[in-house]
Amino acid sequence: MKNLEPVSEVFLFLMEKSSRIGRTETYLNRVLSERGFLHFLLIDPEKTGDLSQTMPAAIEAGTSAFMVGGSTAVMTESYTEVISEIKRSSSLPVVIFPSGPYSIARGADALWFMSLLNSEDPYYIIGAQVLGSATIKRLNMEAIPMAYLIVGEGCAAGFVGRARPIPYEHPEIAAGFAMAAEYMGMRFIYLEAGSGAEHSIPTDFVSVVRKSVSIPIIVGGGIKSGTDAEQLVGAGADAIVTGNVFENMTNTRDKLCELIDGCKRGLSLRLRKTHITA
Repeated sequence: MKNLEPVSEVFLFLMEKSSRIGRTETYLNRVLSERGFLHFLLIDPEKTGDLSQTMPAAIEAGTSAFMVGGSTAVMTESYTEVISEIKRSSSLPVVIFPSGPYSIARGADALWFMSLLNSEDPYYIIGAQVLGSATIKRLNMEAIPMAYLIVGEGCAAGFVGRARPIPYEHPEIAAGFAMAAEYMGMRFIYLEAGSGAEHSIPTDFVSVVRKSVSIPIIVGGGIKSGTDAEQLVGAGADAIVTGNVFENMTNTRDKLCELIDGCKRGLSLRLRKTHITA
């Protein structure tokens, strides 16, 4: 057999560089490992409410990190202002949840470098990413690769992103997308029902995707109660995203505690299932 050529130092350097994980992603992975789940509070730049009260309530309740973004938010200045206000009140990471290149704003710790894989428009699969890459590079911003899948109702995110939402009765389609994303090197999967969705994603849908991939699964849209959070984490969600439920709400802290307590119960449920089947 012919001997293989020695691996060059340049090749090794490039491999190390390509697999390097940034500070924010390292933090998220550590919290997920220690706590068993993540909770993201999503702040829409167009619907911020009273952040001076929301931030302390979120920190006290145990939110893991903040996300800033919205399907119809189009002003970079709006992102910058909200990020700055969050940073004045909290040391938790702020991750931009972009709807386009205009979402890239100074001050954030990281950005979900996401591809809407089930869009019919190449712009949302790769075009917007190409346009935004130079800005991300110039700002030296941490980019976390994520596959974004719109399912069920889809709501504004599905409409704006020109997606073909994956029907709830066909979770195997989402599993196929998720497996392809993992093979392509994406490090998170986001299952999105859409902000303001009437119902959260069914647990059996999440379970099918969970059995298909090893990378973390984020679930958002329609999560309104601790029971919703419990069922989703119990089914295999590693992280939940909530935001719309807090609009025009005065008891933000109580609702956050309810949701995060639900995540804790869901984790216990999942661990019991794992123990039983082991």
